[in-house]
Parts: sequence; structure tokens; C-alpha cells
Amino acid sequence: MTSLISHHPGAPDFAMAAAQSVLPRESFQQALEEIQSWPEYAPTPLIELASVASELSLGAVYYKHEGPRFGLGSFKALGGAYAALRVLQREVTSQIAHQVRLTDIRSGAHRDAVATITLASATDGNHGRSLAWGAQRFGAPCRIYIHAEVSEWRAQAMREFGADVIRIDGDYDDSVEQCRRDAETNGWFVVSDTSWPGYTEPPRDVMSGYGVMVAEITEVLAQAPTHAFLQGGVGGMAAAIAAGLRQVWRKDSPRICIVEPNLAPCLFESAKLGQPTSVDIAEETIMAGLSCGVPSPMAWEVLRNEASDFLVISDELIPPTVRRLAKSQGGDPVIEAGESGVAGLAALIEAGRSPDLRRALLLDEDSRVVLIGSEGVTDPEIYAQIMATT
Repeated sequence: MTSLISHHPGAPDFAMAAAQSVLPRESFQQALEEIQSWPEYAPTPLIELASVASELSLGAVYYKHEGPRFGLGSFKALGGAYAALRVLQREVTSQIAHQVRLTDIRSGAHRDAVATITLASATDGNHGRSLAWGAQRFGAPCRIYIHAEVSEWRAQAMREFGADVIRIDGDYDDSVEQCRRDAETNGWFVVSDTSWPGYTEPPRDVMSGYGVMVAEITEVLAQAPTHAFLQGGVGGMAAAIAAGLRQVWRKDSPRICIVEPNLAPCLFESAKLGQPTSVDIAEETIMAGLSCGVPSPMAWEVLRNEASDFLVISDELIPPTVRRLAKSQGGDPVIEAGESGVAGLAALIEAGRSPDLRRALLLDEDSRVVLIGSEGVTDPEIYAQIMATT
């Protein structure tokens, strides 16, 4: 099941202004230069899914596979660790009243000061893993809040990077609120991928890190794609990709199609009402990384101007899509992908098979679609269950 709202953003010049003001080109460039300097850095592959394109009568389908990213399994590796580094840079600079560089933090030049700065965040798994990895590398204590439905495997993955993991009752949005309260009480520094009034710098840094994917995509593709299907969540990744694509390709930037679970459609509802709108999470979706009921205001500022379409999909579409990638259907390369990572592809397949959705989304034989395969196998037990089902 797929539902669609077609939203009509402002003219390209207005949209470009939103993309540049929220996520300036300079912020993307600074993050790119820093992250590319890390010893483990390597671009993730942009894989052409020729059989999917042929089946759906599309010109081309490209899948940006983020599973190999820094050995952490998802695109979140680009955001949490980089934002942690930036938080530490700002706080150490404040403590010693002298500007320090990112390289100073990375090299351990201020190790004693960094050891007094506790970083904290709420997560469904992937962002927290990135933050824990970054905090361990830079020498900062780390506390990660997870909600009741986050798998124990994902919790243990964060503990292995030295994080203190706190599980609470409730859903993701409850864990965000608990983290905020505890951080304020204890003087910790929240490194979140969602913004709120008075809290914008770390989310901007997180999204700037995500812009590395745009640089890698545009390095490979000589021609702008016509469409980009982007997972929603709080909107941070989608906003970063949309803004980055607009800055590179301007008026030729692709049609931005946002994809969410029908169990957590906060951006879909925001598009309906024309303003950031929260939804209650009554039931957890299999797309754990997208189970978010409160959109990020910063992300929405970009998406309300850049996104043309908002789609919601049901959980039943996810397992067949995971299996399709894993079994190399039609000769496409084998890809081991997680539940949230295939949401864009699942929506595209469903839309490509529907005459009404094809017309609404302007999908045809000349369409060239970019997908962000946002995670690899981030929970082997869940992946094994999906693969065992026919």
C-alpha cells in the first residue's frame, strides 16, 4: 500500500534560497574536507539496478549503498561522529578562550578537556552508533538513550564503542525528550539529528556530514537525475540530500520524493497541513530508523520548499524488497540492506507499477532515479528473519 501527496514548493529561486540558508554550501564543504581526511574514508558505491529500471520501464535506477560506510553500517556514520567533533571543538574553544581546530581535537591535543565533555543523544540505533564511535575516537564520554523497541543487538553495538546505553519506556520521541532533560540537568552536550527552538548547530553539523553523499553521487553522475526517492524519519537526511542536489544542479535538480512508513508519517502530515506536524506512534514500524513522530523544524524548512511529493508505505513492502536485493534478481548486484535502507526502493517499485502514481510522479522511460540505501544489515537477527521468510 502506498499513499501520495503531491506538494508544490516555491519557484526554484525561492527553493534555492531555503536550501542555501539552512544548509550553506560552506558547511557542506567543511564537512566534506574533514570527513575525507579520516583514514577510514572511502566513497560508498552508487549501484545501477538495471533490472529494476527495465521492469518498471524507467531510464535508470541508482542505489547509493551506505552499508559499508566506516564499517558502521549506515549513512549515519557521516553525521553523528562529525557533529560530535564540532561540538567538542566549540566547547574546548570556549573553555580555553582560544580557537582550536578540528585537527587539534582529532589529534588528542586537548585530551584532558575533551574527557570532561559528555556527549548524549537519543537514537533508534544508527545515529547512536555513529556518535559512540566518534566519542570513543575523540576521547569523550558518551550516553545514548534508546526506547523500548530498539533491538538488544543494536544496543550492544553502541556499548562496544564505550557508550553508556540507557533504555527507557515509550517510543523514539520519548527518548529524545528524556535525553534533553537529563542533559540539561547534568550539563551534557546533546548531539542530535533533529532541531528544536534554540538548538540548531549540532543538527546542522549532522546534516552537513550527510552532504558527503551528494558529493559522491555528483562525482559519479555526469547528468542530473530526474527523481530522488529519500527516506523521511525526522527529515534530516532528506533535507541534506535535497539541499545538496539543489546547490549542485540548481534548476535541473531532481524531483524530490519523500518516503515514510504509514505508521510514522510526520512529514506526510506536515505536507498536508503546510507546517511541522507531529504524529503519535501507536505501533512500531519494521523500518526502525524511520519511526519518528516529530519532524525536525530545520529539515522541514528545506523540505517544504524542495520536496514535490510525500509518500507513505506499509511495512509489508519491506521484506520482499530486502530479499530482492539480496538474491540478485534479474542480474543486479547482490546488496545486503536493512529495513529502513530499502524504503525508497520499495516505494519506487510500488509507484512504478501503478499507472496513477506514475502519472502523478512523472515517472516514464526517460526517468533516472537516485535512491539512498541508507543502511546495510544493522541487525543480523532481524535480517535473518526476513531472509528466512518466503
